Amino acid sequence: MTTPTQPVAPTEATWAYTEDYVSTSEAVGAARDEAIISGQVPISPGVVAALSVLAKAMGAKAIVEVGTLHGASGMTFLEAMGTDGILTSIDVEADNQLGARKVFTGAGFPSSRFRLIAGSPIEVLPKLRDEAYDIVFINGDKLEYVEYVALAARLLRPGGVLAVHDALWYNRVPDRDDESDEAIIIREALEAITGSEQYTQSLLPVGNGLLLAVKN
Repeated sequence: MTTPTQPVAPTEATWAYTEDYVSTSEAVGAARDEAIISGQVPISPGVVAALSVLAKAMGAKAIVEVGTLHGASGMTFLEAMGTDGILTSIDVEADNQLGARKVFTGAGFPSSRFRLIAGSPIEVLPKLRDEAYDIVFINGDKLEYVEYVALAARLLRPGGVLAVHDALWYNRVPDRDDESDEAIIIREALEAITGSEQYTQSLLPVGNGLLLAVKN
Protein backbone atom coordinates (compact mmCIF):
# COMPACT_ATOMS: atom_id res chain seq x y z
CA MET A 1 0.00 0.00 0.00
CA THR A 2 1.39 3.38 -1.03
CA THR A 3 1.54 5.97 1.72
CA PRO A 4 -0.20 9.24 0.72
CA THR A 5 2.09 12.24 0.43
CA GLN A 6 -0.66 14.66 1.44
CA PRO A 7 -3.09 14.65 4.40
CA VAL A 8 -6.31 12.74 3.74
CA ALA A 9 -9.66 14.15 4.81
CA PRO A 10 -11.15 12.03 7.61
CA THR A 11 -13.97 9.70 6.75
CA GLU A 12 -17.17 9.68 8.76
CA ALA A 13 -15.90 6.58 10.58
CA THR A 14 -12.57 8.23 11.38
CA TRP A 15 -14.29 11.36 12.65
CA ALA A 16 -16.57 9.27 14.87
CA TYR A 17 -13.55 7.35 16.16
CA THR A 18 -11.75 10.53 17.19
CA GLU A 19 -14.87 12.05 18.73
CA ASP A 20 -15.41 8.99 20.93
CA TYR A 21 -11.73 8.28 21.57
CA VAL A 22 -11.90 9.73 25.08
CA SER A 23 -14.93 8.89 27.21
CA THR A 24 -16.64 11.68 29.12
CA SER A 25 -17.08 11.47 32.87
CA GLU A 26 -20.42 10.42 34.36
CA ALA A 27 -21.14 14.00 35.44
CA VAL A 28 -20.38 15.50 32.02
CA GLY A 29 -22.46 12.76 30.43
CA ALA A 30 -25.38 13.62 32.71
CA ALA A 31 -25.13 17.30 31.74
CA ARG A 32 -25.04 16.39 28.05
CA ASP A 33 -28.12 14.23 28.51
CA GLU A 34 -29.98 17.10 30.19
CA ALA A 35 -29.17 19.39 27.28
CA ILE A 36 -30.37 16.85 24.73
CA ILE A 37 -33.62 16.26 26.64
CA SER A 38 -34.25 20.02 26.64
CA GLY A 39 -33.78 20.17 22.88
CA GLN A 40 -30.30 21.71 22.91
CA VAL A 41 -27.11 20.45 21.29
CA PRO A 42 -24.40 19.90 23.93
CA ILE A 43 -20.68 20.06 23.30
CA SER A 44 -19.44 16.83 21.76
CA PRO A 45 -17.15 14.32 23.51
CA GLY A 46 -14.32 15.49 21.26
CA VAL A 47 -14.79 19.08 22.39
CA VAL A 48 -15.00 17.92 26.01
CA ALA A 49 -11.64 16.19 25.61
CA ALA A 50 -10.03 19.20 23.90
CA LEU A 51 -11.24 21.66 26.55
CA SER A 52 -10.13 19.35 29.35
CA VAL A 53 -6.62 19.02 27.91
CA LEU A 54 -6.45 22.78 27.38
CA ALA A 55 -7.50 23.65 30.94
CA LYS A 56 -5.17 21.08 32.49
CA ALA A 57 -2.19 22.08 30.34
CA MET A 58 -2.65 25.73 31.28
CA GLY A 59 -3.21 25.02 34.96
CA ALA A 60 -6.30 27.18 34.57
CA LYS A 61 -7.73 28.66 37.75
CA ALA A 62 -10.24 31.17 36.40
CA ILE A 63 -12.53 30.42 33.47
CA VAL A 64 -15.54 32.29 32.12
CA GLU A 65 -17.99 30.72 29.71
CA VAL A 66 -20.79 32.25 27.68
CA GLY A 67 -23.60 29.71 27.52
CA THR A 68 -24.18 27.41 30.50
CA LEU A 69 -26.42 25.01 28.54
CA HIS A 70 -27.07 22.64 31.47
CA GLY A 71 -23.43 22.44 32.48
CA ALA A 72 -21.57 20.08 30.12
CA SER A 73 -18.75 22.52 29.38
CA GLY A 74 -18.80 23.92 32.90
CA MET A 75 -18.47 20.43 34.37
CA THR A 76 -15.58 19.78 31.99
CA PHE A 77 -13.76 22.86 33.25
CA LEU A 78 -14.46 22.16 36.92
CA GLU A 79 -13.06 18.65 36.59
CA ALA A 80 -9.98 19.91 34.73
CA MET A 81 -9.13 22.79 37.06
CA GLY A 82 -7.34 22.38 40.35
CA THR A 83 -9.12 22.56 43.69
CA ASP A 84 -8.84 26.35 43.73
CA GLY A 85 -10.20 26.87 40.22
CA ILE A 86 -13.35 28.96 39.81
CA LEU A 87 -15.83 28.87 36.93
CA THR A 88 -17.98 31.85 35.94
CA SER A 89 -20.85 30.80 33.69
CA ILE A 90 -23.23 33.22 31.99
CA ASP A 91 -26.52 32.32 30.34
CA VAL A 92 -29.46 34.46 29.33
CA GLU A 93 -31.82 31.61 30.31
CA ALA A 94 -31.89 30.97 34.05
CA ASP A 95 -33.53 27.58 33.45
CA ASN A 96 -30.36 26.41 31.70
CA GLN A 97 -28.48 26.96 34.94
CA LEU A 98 -30.79 24.97 37.20
CA GLY A 99 -29.64 21.69 35.70
CA ALA A 100 -26.03 22.85 35.74
CA ARG A 101 -26.16 23.66 39.45
CA LYS A 102 -27.62 20.23 40.14
CA VAL A 103 -24.87 18.52 38.14
CA PHE A 104 -22.09 20.56 39.75
CA THR A 105 -23.22 20.01 43.32
CA GLY A 106 -24.07 16.38 42.62
CA ALA A 107 -20.47 15.86 41.53
CA GLY A 108 -19.27 17.27 44.84
CA PHE A 109 -18.31 20.80 43.79
CA PRO A 110 -19.22 23.43 46.41
CA SER A 111 -20.96 26.62 45.33
CA SER A 112 -17.73 28.52 46.05
CA ARG A 113 -16.21 26.87 42.96
CA PHE A 114 -18.70 28.32 40.47
CA ARG A 115 -20.69 31.47 39.75
CA LEU A 116 -23.84 31.09 37.67
CA ILE A 117 -24.94 34.45 36.33
CA ALA A 118 -28.32 34.69 34.59
CA GLY A 119 -28.40 37.60 32.18
CA SER A 120 -27.37 38.92 28.80
CA PRO A 121 -23.67 38.12 28.22
CA ILE A 122 -23.26 41.42 26.40
CA GLU A 123 -24.31 43.19 29.61
CA VAL A 124 -22.50 40.90 32.05
CA LEU A 125 -19.09 40.52 30.38
CA PRO A 126 -18.16 44.23 30.68
CA LYS A 127 -18.64 43.95 34.46
CA LEU A 128 -15.97 41.23 34.86
CA ARG A 129 -12.39 42.07 35.79
CA ASP A 130 -9.73 42.96 33.23
CA GLU A 131 -7.13 40.27 32.41
CA ALA A 132 -8.47 38.03 35.17
CA TYR A 133 -9.22 34.86 33.21
CA ASP A 134 -7.18 32.00 31.81
CA ILE A 135 -9.89 30.86 29.38
CA VAL A 136 -12.96 32.50 27.86
CA PHE A 137 -15.24 29.92 26.24
CA ILE A 138 -17.85 31.24 23.81
CA ASN A 139 -20.91 29.05 23.26
CA GLY A 140 -23.88 31.38 23.47
CA ASP A 141 -26.17 33.02 20.93
CA LYS A 142 -24.45 32.64 17.54
CA LEU A 143 -25.84 35.97 16.39
CA GLU A 144 -23.87 37.71 19.17
CA TYR A 145 -20.52 36.02 18.54
CA VAL A 146 -18.91 39.19 17.18
CA GLU A 147 -19.75 41.05 20.39
CA TYR A 148 -18.57 38.15 22.57
CA VAL A 149 -15.22 38.03 20.78
CA ALA A 150 -14.75 41.78 21.16
CA LEU A 151 -15.53 41.66 24.87
CA ALA A 152 -13.35 38.61 25.56
CA ALA A 153 -10.04 40.30 24.72
CA ARG A 154 -10.19 42.54 27.78
CA LEU A 155 -10.95 39.64 30.12
CA LEU A 156 -8.08 37.36 29.11
CA ARG A 157 -4.68 37.58 30.75
CA PRO A 158 -1.65 37.51 28.41
CA GLY A 159 -1.26 33.86 27.46
CA GLY A 160 -4.94 33.24 28.10
CA VAL A 161 -7.03 31.37 25.54
CA LEU A 162 -10.19 32.37 23.72
CA ALA A 163 -12.14 29.24 22.75
CA VAL A 164 -14.95 29.65 20.21
CA HIS A 165 -17.39 26.75 19.94
CA ASP A 166 -19.39 25.93 16.78
CA ALA A 167 -16.74 27.69 14.72
CA LEU A 168 -17.64 25.64 11.63
CA TRP A 169 -21.41 25.59 12.34
CA TYR A 170 -22.48 22.42 10.53
CA ASN A 171 -19.93 23.06 7.75
CA ARG A 172 -21.71 26.28 6.81
CA VAL A 173 -19.02 28.76 7.88
CA PRO A 174 -16.40 27.56 5.34
CA ASP A 175 -19.00 27.75 2.57
CA ARG A 176 -18.79 31.33 1.34
CA ASP A 177 -22.01 30.84 -0.61
CA ASP A 178 -23.89 30.15 2.62
CA GLU A 179 -25.47 33.42 3.68
CA SER A 180 -27.48 32.17 6.65
CA ASP A 181 -27.37 34.58 9.58
CA GLU A 182 -25.40 32.26 11.88
CA ALA A 183 -22.79 31.43 9.25
CA ILE A 184 -22.25 35.09 8.40
CA ILE A 185 -21.91 36.21 12.03
CA ILE A 186 -19.59 33.37 13.05
CA ARG A 187 -17.50 34.04 9.93
CA GLU A 188 -17.24 37.71 10.93
CA ALA A 189 -16.23 36.74 14.48
CA LEU A 190 -13.47 34.46 13.21
CA GLU A 191 -12.30 37.13 10.78
CA ALA A 192 -12.08 39.63 13.66
CA ILE A 193 -9.77 37.24 15.50
CA THR A 194 -7.68 36.62 12.37
CA GLY A 195 -7.43 40.35 11.69
CA SER A 196 -6.29 41.12 15.22
CA GLU A 197 -2.64 41.12 16.24
CA GLN A 198 -3.68 40.05 19.74
CA TYR A 199 -3.94 36.33 19.04
CA THR A 200 -2.14 33.24 17.81
CA GLN A 201 -4.83 30.81 16.72
CA SER A 202 -5.75 27.34 15.50
CA LEU A 203 -9.05 26.01 14.13
CA LEU A 204 -9.79 22.42 15.16
CA PRO A 205 -12.35 20.22 13.35
CA VAL A 206 -13.76 18.68 16.52
CA GLY A 207 -17.48 18.79 17.24
CA ASN A 208 -18.90 21.62 15.17
CA GLY A 209 -15.50 23.30 15.05
CA LEU A 210 -13.45 24.72 17.92
CA LEU A 211 -11.26 27.78 17.44
CA LEU A 212 -8.49 28.29 20.01
CA ALA A 213 -6.69 31.63 20.13
CA VAL A 214 -3.91 32.48 22.57
CA LYS A 215 -3.72 36.12 23.61
CA ASN A 216 -0.23 37.40 22.82
